[in-house]
Amino acid sequence: METSFAARLDSSMGVPMCDLCVDTTLPDSALNLQVRGVCKALLRRWADDMDVLSLSITKISGGITNMLLKVELEGENGSQLPPVTVRVFGPNTDAVIDRDRELQAMNYLSQAGFGAKLLGVFANGMVQSFIFGATLEPRDMPKTELVPLIAAEVRRLHELDIPGSKEPQLWHDIYKFIDRASGLTFDDSKKQKQYETISFSSIRSEVEEIKEISDTIGAPVVFAHNDLLSGNLMFNKEEGKLYIIDYEYGSHSYRGYDIANHFNEYAGFECDYSLYPSKDKQFHFFRHYLSPGNPEKATERELEDLYAECNFFSLASHMYWAIWAIVQARFSTIDFDYLAYFYLRFDEYKKCKEEVLSLTHNYLASGRI
Repeated sequence: METSFAARLDSSMGVPMCDLCVDTTLPDSALNLQVRGVCKALLRRWADDMDVLSLSITKISGGITNMLLKVELEGENGSQLPPVTVRVFGPNTDAVIDRDRELQAMNYLSQAGFGAKLLGVFANGMVQSFIFGATLEPRDMPKTELVPLIAAEVRRLHELDIPGSKEPQLWHDIYKFIDRASGLTFDDSKKQKQYETISFSSIRSEVEEIKEISDTIGAPVVFAHNDLLSGNLMFNKEEGKLYIIDYEYGSHSYRGYDIANHFNEYAGFECDYSLYPSKDKQFHFFRHYLSPGNPEKATERELEDLYAECNFFSLASHMYWAIWAIVQARFSTIDFDYLAYFYLRFDEYKKCKEEVLSLTHNYLASGRI
């Protein structure tokens, strides 16, 4: 059984909390009543007006882990209060997300201006300030005018000093996923048959191989988002500001992994890897990452080094989300074919592995580390 998210919150954070729960399987009318209760309990400025004003609740598109809701008061007084985002965690997400780790980083991220401000927490989610802007689509991420903004914000995140262990968590998380994924049973017989075709000994062997190589690359360890897909990027066109949101997978990890994972997400959930950025497009991103505001300052060697680093970690990204998908296939209630997603990511890993490792070995042999 999952521990209440509110019960984990450090009282020193000074954030309102309650033990109310929102059941995402309920019909909209019943779900909205629960959301109303959460907002009334956590948002003191709303409490008096909620009895006389109607509440507008709109589902926001985003990832495949949580339900995101935009909530606002309607009426004369309601317009004086800004809307909020209610993020309801998917059931059993503790199987893939370290909520304690998320809580530890949340205050520091908020103070540094990353993501939305935390306004309160409830048993299975949180209430945050609403960010005005459009959530990006995969086709938006490579746009020439957005790449510099994304790269600069990722660099700013990577420079942030989050207290705690600086040990990279990537391999720890992958092995945790393998342990959880390798002992599952499915009620759905079709899913069970698909699951039984997966060789966990082969997966573990592949992970051990790329982990061993990663130890020789010397990639910098940073505080990484680890899930830089389009749904976690928002752009306010009027302000010209790019926001990175939803840090639930955030941890200390390898710089190259975070960037490579972002590049893999150009393909979207459909995994159209013809959209993976070319070397020239990657260099465009790298220039603005390495030297925000003065991209031409980045040297050719810096670009080539980061290219080798990121393309190696693209393999780790495929492996991470492939194994994650197996766990989600068993526990998530979201309507998404996670097992099919496993095969798409794992197949792309196998397809790219030889070429990527050739690039990596040539880079290591050059002695440039």
